[in-house]
Amino acid sequence: MNFPAELKYTKEHEWLRLEADGTATIGITDFAQSELGELVYVEVDTVGKTLAIDKEFGTVEAVKTTSELFMPVGGEILAFNDELNDRGGDNPAVINEDPYGKGWIIKIRVTNVAELENLMSAETYQTLVH
Repeated sequence: MNFPAELKYTKEHEWLRLEADGTATIGITDFAQSELGELVYVEVDTVGKTLAIDKEFGTVEAVKTTSELFMPVGGEILAFNDELNDRGGDNPAVINEDPYGKGWIIKIRVTNVAELENLMSAETYQTLVH
């Protein structure tokens, strides 16, 4: 199982990567995708909205279950990965294949950088899931 050290993590199994331009990329962890199994659908209808920390921004659907996606920090949702949505690649399985790369879900503009301090390090997250 992969836990990249440069990422921040939530107890709901989302990861966040702060980009050089001040935006953040968010997805679900390798652990989450392995627990869910084969992903068949991702829905994000919140692009353009500003959501607070812990608010639901979308859902992922696997063969056996559906799971909500929550904001690791507050921010404005700038983009939904075209590879995942039905108007683009319609390939949610890319999350199973590459959860930290091509399988990212949304990009946001962080509204309160201080909220990043509440996220877990890779080491802390790894302890949580083992």
